[in-house]
Amino acid sequence: MRARRPFGRVLSLFTGAGGLDVGLERAGLATVACLETDEDAQAVLRANRPSWWLPADGDVAAAASWLSPAELGLKQGDLDLIAGGPPCQPFSKAAQWNRGARVGMRDPRAQSIHGMFDLIDGFLPKALLIENVSGFLQGRESAVDVVMERLDSINSKHGTNYDLSWTIVDSADYGVPQHRQRAIAIAYREGQGVALPKPTHLGRPVRAWDALWDLEEAAKPEPSGYWSGLLTSIPEGKNYLHHTARGDGEEIFGWRTRYWSFLLKLAKGRPSWTLPASPGPSTGPFHWENRPLSVREQARLQSFPDAWRFSGVERVQRRVVGNATPPLLAEVLGRSIVTQLGLGNDEDRELLVSRRPSLLRSRRRLIPDEEPVLPVPEVYRAHIGEKEAHPGHGRGPSPRMVIDEVA
Repeated sequence: MRARRPFGRVLSLFTGAGGLDVGLERAGLATVACLETDEDAQAVLRANRPSWWLPADGDVAAAASWLSPAELGLKQGDLDLIAGGPPCQPFSKAAQWNRGARVGMRDPRAQSIHGMFDLIDGFLPKALLIENVSGFLQGRESAVDVVMERLDSINSKHGTNYDLSWTIVDSADYGVPQHRQRAIAIAYREGQGVALPKPTHLGRPVRAWDALWDLEEAAKPEPSGYWSGLLTSIPEGKNYLHHTARGDGEEIFGWRTRYWSFLLKLAKGRPSWTLPASPGPSTGPFHWENRPLSVREQARLQSFPDAWRFSGVERVQRRVVGNATPPLLAEVLGRSIVTQLGLGNDEDRELLVSRRPSLLRSRRRLIPDEEPVLPVPEVYRAHIGEKEAHPGHGRGPSPRMVIDEVA
């Protein structure tokens, strides 16, 4: 059987642990270089894809000063795709709520976005793909105005027709066994209309059980922290709200006085909730076995292939997995780009789209019953009693009204 040539070449920015790239690779797109500053993420990339070039220090903000098409053996306009997810922290909900944080383009970390567009200016790729948190392209502190201004400037300078199309998607709607809202933006150099992929799993998601049922972990993580012992008394798919005046358990907490993922447990019959990058000891989602998820279980819920290896101490592995783009979502997006741009030859493209995405897991016919719910352990019974509910909507702190200028 003949080896299929790649449909196109990708310059990867803010590569992280490679979630976006491994998905694009499954769609037939070859990564030719990765820009990533995090040494832990670099170690993951080197272990899994030593052929992917990791040049210099990976600083996207400064890369345009030395990285040119000629460095990759290309001419301006030859590159098929620039893809990446700029730092998401300045645009996250947590940043909007944290009174001490700098948000949006006011955050110094967001300045690397200009570096990304400097590279687009230099390479003029056939397509641009950006993946980020929803706050990147919507909300008062989004980067959408900057993105549009930079594309308009590139178009005026080069006579290109980059026209950004973007939307907010839930990864679970495309078969990822995890609810994860992401902003997806695509632009084509010649101005072709972008048809963003239609959801394939609305109402019929791939569930946590589908992702984890056959995974045997020799060493399962042990729960820690004072409140972890309460997990046995919380049903699958519930969180601490079970133990409030409006829940079905004992009144141990006030209604909506804790963060949503506090003591949150997976349900076998639903997709996971969003996996955090740096969870505390009481931060879920937890396994229905009343323990933290292993790194490999988290990777399954992100849709990484089992062969993708993660290195470093457990805390580091959790961070790089939690920060990654779900590879299956990237595979779906890559297949769409290949098809719409007509990359490669007709026969290979037809073969690609005739097959289901390679990272998509099948739904199991049967799901086991929920785990039994036990009484509240004795050590917590002293906390039972009437509690004050959150005085407002319980949706977290109000976004600050005044934001200090960045010096």
